[in-house]
Amino acid sequence: MKHTEAFERLVAEIKPRIHEISIDEVLEKQAKKHHFRFVDVREDHEWVEGRAVGAEHIGRGILERDIEKHIPDYNEEIVLYCGGGYRSAMAADNIQKMGYTNVLSMAGGMRGWRERNLPEDK
Repeated sequence: MKHTEAFERLVAEIKPRIHEISIDEVLEKQAKKHHFRFVDVREDHEWVEGRAVGAEHIGRGILERDIEKHIPDYNEEIVLYCGGGYRSAMAADNIQKMGYTNVLSMAGGMRGWRERNLPEDK
């Protein structure tokens, strides 16, 4: 997907403030049964079309409003993902501002997951 220049600038400003994780690192965590919250922040219609195995859904539109209901522990490890890594970067930045201390954004997002033919839940 081609993004606007202004949107690209916004994300570029945010990225130095967040931590990104690769798909391989997520897979390693899953294989080792490492406890973390794997959160899909895509829109509802994207979620119903399929999602990474093990993910839970808290859409970007309600994330900041509802995150504390779903994940009350501000120190719990959270890995966010979206379609390509931009929305999850913005989401990571925002929930860090809310006080969450162990937040990661999965680089490549669902597009990267699908490019590798990794398992999905439907």
